Amino acid sequence: MLAAQVESWGGVPTRWPIVADDFDAIRVAVAAAADHDLVLLNAGSSAGSEDYTAHVVQSLGRLLVHGVAVRPGHPVVLGIVTSDELRVTNEAHSGLATRHSSLVTPIIGVPGYPVSAALTGEIFVEPLLARWQGQRPQQPPTLQGTLTRKIASHTGDEDFVRVVVGQVGERATVTPISRGAGVITSLVRADGIVRIPRFSEGADAGAAVTVHLYRDPRDIARALVAIGSHDLALDLLAQFLAERHEGLRLVSANVGSLGGLVALRRGEAHLAGTHLLDPETGEYNAAYVRRYLPGQRVALVTLAGREQGWLVPPGNPLGLSGWDDAARRDVQLVNRQRGAGTRVLLDYELGRLGIAPAAVRGYEREEYTHLAVAAAIASGAADAGLGIQAAARALRLDFVPLAHEPYELAIPQAVYEGETLRPLLTLLADDAFRAAVAAMPGYDTSVMGRTRFVE
Repeated sequence: MLAAQVESWGGVPTRWPIVADDFDAIRVAVAAAADHDLVLLNAGSSAGSEDYTAHVVQSLGRLLVHGVAVRPGHPVVLGIVTSDELRVTNEAHSGLATRHSSLVTPIIGVPGYPVSAALTGEIFVEPLLARWQGQRPQQPPTLQGTLTRKIASHTGDEDFVRVVVGQVGERATVTPISRGAGVITSLVRADGIVRIPRFSEGADAGAAVTVHLYRDPRDIARALVAIGSHDLALDLLAQFLAERHEGLRLVSANVGSLGGLVALRRGEAHLAGTHLLDPETGEYNAAYVRRYLPGQRVALVTLAGREQGWLVPPGNPLGLSGWDDAARRDVQLVNRQRGAGTRVLLDYELGRLGIAPAAVRGYEREEYTHLAVAAAIASGAADAGLGIQAAARALRLDFVPLAHEPYELAIPQAVYEGETLRPLLTLLADDAFRAAVAAMPGYDTSVMGRTRFVE
């Protein structure tokens, strides 16, 4: 990724072999690489017992900066490697490096987390390469939009928040996507960045924000905006839409089913994925649409039926079999966020059994997608979590089926009957798309495209 960035900015990257977390080995490798104009030393920039970047830089020259007021990317290292130190190192390891001809070689210690690494390239590497080439640093196009969700920020740092952007009606809507220095998908899905300045606590939903775009502004106008519940079939829908209709994109933000309905009410999305069980009637979605979208006529279009159940490690070592296993003291769960349909389903079943949330270990740990739940279990951080079977398959977990539910797209009538979503809705009758969804475990496509209206 760093090499691709450098190349796109006019540099010629040399990718060095991986070096083990050993001070002497890293020091020798840096000395050998210092015949380049710039060294990027990836990972090891924090303050752990095996984070040697700052120490290596200090031993080979001057450590100028360790830590910047930017998130993600806080532990950046900036320094220089000097010729005198290189000469000593090269003499000690003859043949491993050559003496650098200039006085100093700049070196940047890049944080190892991928989002932090990419941002470090954008903030520190690109302007430097541009200056060396006699060019102005890149000035991405900007766009003014309305924030759909509150952003909380660290008060001491400038926060770079990746967002998706779409044109809904007369305004551009800006939705933050999953944050965190290790959320690799945010690098691909982001349309741009919103910068939250230092000493600010963030920005509220509805605030006007400036987006520094990664895409051509003309692409934003052709984006269909889906805010709501996460589902893998929705990801497939986005893929097929892009393949069949050049320039048309489906951008999605995973905020939970309730969050999606609220976004529809505020006019911030074209559609919302939802699977909310009404405890009183046992019916999905309709009661919530009436509650959160009063006075509107809304189409509920079934994308697929799907299985929900326990995601567990291979072999189901703890022998989970039913809803009551949530209260076992030897089971550590991972949960979905408040407002997610999966969380509503779990709360409904716990309530039927008389199990209080406080009795469930891990109930307060929240993730925003089925795949994030699966990843927590695959890593050993949790023993189980409620999710869809396709997420279990994707991370080679086992699955204990517990419930069948419809996953529906809530679409205001005016949008449903207009031309904006026509290419997307047509795909629901496409044989290839239906086959792709049916190939995922736990999905029922016999109900795909079924439509009902909620007054």
